[in-house]
Amino acid sequence: MAPGSVVIKIDKPSNISLLELNDADMFFEKQKPASTKQVSWSLLLKAHRILCLFPWIASGFSRTLTSVKKRIALADNSGKDEAQYKERLIYKFIRVFLALSVVGLVVELIAYYNQQWDLSPNNVMGLLHWSYMCWVSFRAQYLAPAIAMLSQFCVVLFMIQSLDRFILGIGCFWIKFKKIKPVIDDDIEDASGFPMVLVQIPMCNEREVYEQSIASACQLDWPKDRILIQVLDDSSDEILQMLIRNEVNSWREKGVNIIYRHRFIRTGYKAGNLHSAMQCDYVKDYEFVAILDADFQPNSDFLQLTVPHFKGKPDVGLVQARWSFVNKDENLLTRLQNINLCFHFEVEQQVNGHFLNFFGFNGTAGVWRIKALEESGGWLERTTVEDMDIAVRAHLNGWKFVYLNDVKVLCELPESYEAYKKQQHRWHSGPMQLFRLCLPAILKSKISKWKKANLIFLFFLLRKLILPFYSFTLFCVILPLTMFIPEAELPIWVICYVPVTMSILNILPAPKSFPFLMPYLLFENTMSVTKFNAMVSGLFQLGSAYEWVVTKKTGRSSESDLLAFAERESKGLNEEKIQRRLSDSGLEMLGKLKEQEAPAEPKKKKNRIYRKELALAFLLLTAATRSLLSAHGIHFYFLLFQGLSFLVVGLDLIGEQVE
Repeated sequence: MAPGSVVIKIDKPSNISLLELNDADMFFEKQKPASTKQVSWSLLLKAHRILCLFPWIASGFSRTLTSVKKRIALADNSGKDEAQYKERLIYKFIRVFLALSVVGLVVELIAYYNQQWDLSPNNVMGLLHWSYMCWVSFRAQYLAPAIAMLSQFCVVLFMIQSLDRFILGIGCFWIKFKKIKPVIDDDIEDASGFPMVLVQIPMCNEREVYEQSIASACQLDWPKDRILIQVLDDSSDEILQMLIRNEVNSWREKGVNIIYRHRFIRTGYKAGNLHSAMQCDYVKDYEFVAILDADFQPNSDFLQLTVPHFKGKPDVGLVQARWSFVNKDENLLTRLQNINLCFHFEVEQQVNGHFLNFFGFNGTAGVWRIKALEESGGWLERTTVEDMDIAVRAHLNGWKFVYLNDVKVLCELPESYEAYKKQQHRWHSGPMQLFRLCLPAILKSKISKWKKANLIFLFFLLRKLILPFYSFTLFCVILPLTMFIPEAELPIWVICYVPVTMSILNILPAPKSFPFLMPYLLFENTMSVTKFNAMVSGLFQLGSAYEWVVTKKTGRSSESDLLAFAERESKGLNEEKIQRRLSDSGLEMLGKLKEQEAPAEPKKKKNRIYRKELALAFLLLTAATRSLLSAHGIHFYFLLFQGLSFLVVGLDLIGEQVE
């Protein structure tokens, strides 16, 4: 057989033959070239597919434009908060800056189309030319040095904050590499070893979620005689109060140790609610208190995974579980929030919990040692971040915190930009209020100098004050300003390389979110105006610093919750129970409930427009136009997309759409 031959065996029912081919290439039939007709049909098919995209794009653009027109038409009725923007200093500043940028753009356009202008003083070509030369000389001598100094200061802050994030990332990598986790010294073996646990569910007008939150707490796996559930209802709606009370009574009939509390004088928001509940006489019989906000749905083993970490550790005051989000994939806004919060829990809290035994209490999904609360002064009503307040005071008293990254509690993310913006305002104004109040106590405390430095410079100043300050100042003020004063232009690495690198680092704890890297970077810069405004109002005690708005919930449940609630009693049986249980006043309340449910049309929600974000959008797009005249590549694209990002947010096109 020849070396280059091919052997082929052909099996047939009748016989088997052996063929030998000396040229293997002869065996394969050469592929015929496509005919002209086939090529034409292929091109036509591709063209048809491309053309089909245009109606879809046009339809989407038309719907968006219609929605925008409606929102602009209803702008005057879009809410009390927006009507006050005209009186706010930051909004006035943005409007003045926008007007000046438009004037500057007109001047630069005139100069651009008069390219024969020479900036030499010997070749003046009229009054307009002379005015432009004076402007160029003035900005180079007086404006550029001041702006360059401010930009360098912001860049230094930016690099310090980036270094802090990088060090936190290294710490998280070390924890994962070494597989470091908090350990339990000894498991609870018999029922007598289970400590007394108080579970508190503070709520205020939480119509959408009260049932699932109460049910989740009532299904916690803990001896019934060693647990008490307090439903702390601050609702102002009498009908809702009755519904929550009825829900509590139905679980009590099933043998759950649960009580309902309602304050007649509702002061101090959540802190006042918790403080009032801790004044009950029976609280002295309990050793630990678990706090669960109304939209949180813990697994049944939540207490079994958290409470044992206190055993044998008398200096541990708090055990904090991680949040997990049932609606993180609901829309773009929830996806971007998930990236931020994953970094917060996976990196910031885990690293600080392991290396410093301190982090900010998240306000929920945590278990406190009641002794630690009492020795630290209890719940105070002086700020809108009562959770951070009690955590700082407990840290100053020497208590240690444990963070459990593997114990997750389901909750909701805000699905509308309005709810998210109000939440972020409270989260960023409160720490500045607290910093002003706590600074003397921190300086006088007996903790080590390193812990004092960490509290003042890292926990408060760097992560709560410097971050929103440089983010807004550098990317929303200085960058567009340097387009009109090119002598102070920012280097490319400041606006591109470092932000992208830090965004990649932030997104690592949520690897499935990598496709949203650029939207995340742009959205974070967009939110800087809200965070900066909140930081300033909290630092200088402005009126908006004390705004407390309960974050709107949708009542979404996980699959396990839906199965758990499948056996729920029907509405008719529920009403029958109310009639049997309540007095004449209760029956009157039931009548109100039926009246409320029958003819009244539900209040229609609508999207809003946000003037501050829109003003910044036009400012950045104006600066992008100026950058285009100077052929700035990276600067132009950054300003363009950042301006479009502000425009999308300003028109409320991100998050829940209700029109």
